[in-house]
Amino acid sequence: MKNTPKELAQLALDLTQGLSSQDRFARLLSVIKTLFSCDASALLAFRDQHFSPLAINGLYDEVMGRQFSIADHPRLEAIARAGDIVRFPHDSDLPDPYDGLIPSHQGNLHIHACVGLPLIANDTLIGALTIDGFDPHQFDRFSNEELRIISALAAASLQTALLMEQLERQAVDVPQASGTSAPGKGAVNMIGHSAAMRELKNQIQAVAGTDLTVLVSGETGVGKELIAASIHQSSQRSQQPLVYLNCAALPESVAESELFGHVKGAFTGAVSDRKGKFEMADGGTLFLDEVGELPLALQAKLLRVLQYGDLQRVGDDRHLKVDVRIIAATNRQLHAEVKAGKFRADLYHRLSVFPIVAPPLRDRDNDVVLLAGFFIERCQTKLGVKTIRLSADARQMLKAYHWPGNIRELEHAINRAAVIARARFAASARSTESPVIELVPEDFDLVTMYAVADLTGTPQTEKADCKSTATGDLVNRRLSDAGLKDATDSFQSQLILETYERCNQNWAAAARALKLDTGNLHRLAKRLGVK
Repeated sequence: MKNTPKELAQLALDLTQGLSSQDRFARLLSVIKTLFSCDASALLAFRDQHFSPLAINGLYDEVMGRQFSIADHPRLEAIARAGDIVRFPHDSDLPDPYDGLIPSHQGNLHIHACVGLPLIANDTLIGALTIDGFDPHQFDRFSNEELRIISALAAASLQTALLMEQLERQAVDVPQASGTSAPGKGAVNMIGHSAAMRELKNQIQAVAGTDLTVLVSGETGVGKELIAASIHQSSQRSQQPLVYLNCAALPESVAESELFGHVKGAFTGAVSDRKGKFEMADGGTLFLDEVGELPLALQAKLLRVLQYGDLQRVGDDRHLKVDVRIIAATNRQLHAEVKAGKFRADLYHRLSVFPIVAPPLRDRDNDVVLLAGFFIERCQTKLGVKTIRLSADARQMLKAYHWPGNIRELEHAINRAAVIARARFAASARSTESPVIELVPEDFDLVTMYAVADLTGTPQTEKADCKSTATGDLVNRRLSDAGLKDATDSFQSQLILETYERCNQNWAAAARALKLDTGNLHRLAKRLGVK
């Protein structure tokens, strides 16, 4: 305790330093570790009934990607509702959200010291600080008053970061969003701390406060829809609707009606007047996903609305004025499509006023581990499992793999692995020893994914490195151990899944890409358990 005044003074001084939020948070937890000799600590932000990690110490990296719902984590709910210091009994029956997630301690935290500090600013809960130690009496010597001082300094640090974020928004004319991107929608959370993600977030922040048209390009599965939602939520239109339209799924016969609406009797089946997507989005934002799939005839009509802000419903001579911000997305190279005569040059230039390129997952460094943690946390709730974590080998394999399907492929891989691991866990004797399920490389079907990437021609920037690692050796062993029928079925399943995702989950388009009859593809997918 003799160094406490010095350490607390350092915490107070950090609030006045020109540090980045992440540096300030890291130094806060470093001081906490020195003060309490704790084994794990975490600084969490609270929003929408979830705690989101801002900084961690002594925990696996994947924790940074997790979103802890207080409905699923009773200890965090107790902290959120307490309003003051919470000292959990060392033998508390309440499960710890970090069970199995502390590298220096494998298994369940049955008996340990745990303190929760709610962080409150202006009588509002803004976060929490959790401190864990393996010694059941580790924090007994600290009085509640001393813990409240720590809590107040941590709250001040978090509040300073939130105020700085608000000032940065104001500097680019972006109002602080009140928490919804559209009625009924929650806050948009973009997970990742890589340089590519920091650049992406900066671009979103720069353009959000304007009404400029944005063109989001990138490979399939990189999260283009999430980028559009983030732009809308941070804009002055955040309280107005964000309307989504998948241009690739539009039959050409009804595409004009979907975009611009129609009046009763305009065509067979038009039994009443109907608003189009532009009218639905009036005052808000219209997100045109896969805009490169629009037929040329419809591109000309779309261009007029973008230029003049007026439209005509199908079958109506009247002109309607709309105020809509356009965000378009595509996985095509539109400038190449323009040269090939498949996309109008004037529409391309109208859409690409502010282009944003969504980075592929393979270029996002350690973000794959954070995203895996996010999806694992979801799996725990869906499967009714207490704790799922990645093994060290699985973590290395995920980082080495090049992810041609990007985030969507990662989500599916985690979901499949969690189901397989749960079955393996239930069948083993370990189910009575520990509630922690560990995902190991054998739970992932990444073997055929390498072959699929070869066939589809996806860039494989990491593949050469991967072959020289222990993970690559494991993949080669698994392939050689597989029987011909199992390997063939596995390959076909993954190829169908990859093609289905690449074709925007359209079975007819997937059949064309695979050069199969649609009916045969459906039957094959059902036999393999893909559909």
